[in-house]
Amino acid sequence: MYEKIKPPTSGEKITFVNGEPQVPDNPIIPFIRGDGTGIDIWPATQKVLDAAVSKAYDGKRKISWFKVYAGDEACDLYGTYQYLPEDTLTAIKEYGVAIKGPLTTPIGGGIRSLNVALRQIFQLYACVRPCRYYAGTPSPHKNPEKLDVIVYRENTEDIYLGIEWKQGDEIANKLIKLLNEELIPATPEHGKKQIPLDSGIGIKPISKTGSQRLVRRAIKQALQLPKEKQQVTLVHKGNIMKYTEGAFRDWGYELVTSEFRDECVTERESWILGNKENKSDISSEENARMIDPGYDSLTQDKKEQIVKEVETVLNSIWETHGNGKWKEKIMVNDRIADSIFQQIQTRPDEYSILATMNLNGDYLSDAAAAIVGGLGMGPGANIGDDAAIFEATHGTAPKHAGLDRINPGSVILSGVMMLEFMGWQEAADLIKQGLGIAIANQQVTYDLARLMEPKVEPLKCSEFAEAIIKRF
Repeated sequence: MYEKIKPPTSGEKITFVNGEPQVPDNPIIPFIRGDGTGIDIWPATQKVLDAAVSKAYDGKRKISWFKVYAGDEACDLYGTYQYLPEDTLTAIKEYGVAIKGPLTTPIGGGIRSLNVALRQIFQLYACVRPCRYYAGTPSPHKNPEKLDVIVYRENTEDIYLGIEWKQGDEIANKLIKLLNEELIPATPEHGKKQIPLDSGIGIKPISKTGSQRLVRRAIKQALQLPKEKQQVTLVHKGNIMKYTEGAFRDWGYELVTSEFRDECVTERESWILGNKENKSDISSEENARMIDPGYDSLTQDKKEQIVKEVETVLNSIWETHGNGKWKEKIMVNDRIADSIFQQIQTRPDEYSILATMNLNGDYLSDAAAAIVGGLGMGPGANIGDDAAIFEATHGTAPKHAGLDRINPGSVILSGVMMLEFMGWQEAADLIKQGLGIAIANQQVTYDLARLMEPKVEPLKCSEFAEAIIKRF
């Protein structure tokens, strides 16, 4: 039952089985227009999506759009502070897949972020952000075409869970007192550390369940990519935060070597196998020395651990992964977060899928988007086992609202992700082709046009949509 909206009279629901969407030929899909420039972006996006589906399937498939409300537009209809009405939550829960434009950050309401709230309410644990370059897009980098990555960012944990207390709060003071007087002294590795009494306090939870379900979805994505792109990199700061970010890395590897043992090889395993292939009679100790350059300076216990690791790998997967067979597997490695920020700029073609926690993923996805043209060209999806919401990755830019000038690329490409998620690849490919050719021909909105040399006359938002459709 809905209070102020009505679903379409025709169309069917998308359902989920074991986390995968079951899509009819005429799905009902809720959409949130978005605040600010959403008034321009959404009509352009819907026009492109409908045209692609019509052309790809000759009328055999069609989306029935269901308008729902969030943000300022919801407050206009439902009342003050009703940024996320129950009608909208009911519709997304019932129909499974939704798409939305940018939403305002509530002022004076009880929700810190509508985007974060939607992710947490529907357990949309995987924020998926592809960053690839379309020829002709202005970029601050010399070779932006070398970057083609998908960031898998965990959505529901880390500091974004929002468990924190401000400085001076009674609970914050109690927590600091408990930590300083009991918990820290009871943990020898913390020594004489103390939290300043005038601190704000935040909690950073990272769970095994949350980590592994994200890595699982990233690996499943890798299985669908061309062989040369089948790589997953676990991004973390585990060298410092050993029991949160370090645990994320460890739990990721545990999943890889158990649930995906036949499909995957870790980078370290590949070294061990490669050493054996290059020298069939290599000793375990010699192999250990080659995979760990500091081996000779280690304690005896640590040396024995690495030798045992070598022997375990060879005994367990030599038959299935040895003699070069590991080269056909998905490669899983890990990188420290600050290092990967440098490497996506200096060695971008070495990476494919980056799986990381919430805060690192927030920074990393925006940094990668900047390399290939900015957030105006950055699509996004938030995916769970029972629902998925596809969204703009930029803000509302209210000063541009209603001027028909903003770049609709982010929401259009988010629509492409939605079509791919639904299995409608033919329609998705038409849009990517049309958008790529339009940009290559310098038919772009003002944000890209002003960066091109020589300068070009910009298209309106609506005209950019038309340019894409004409190039299907």
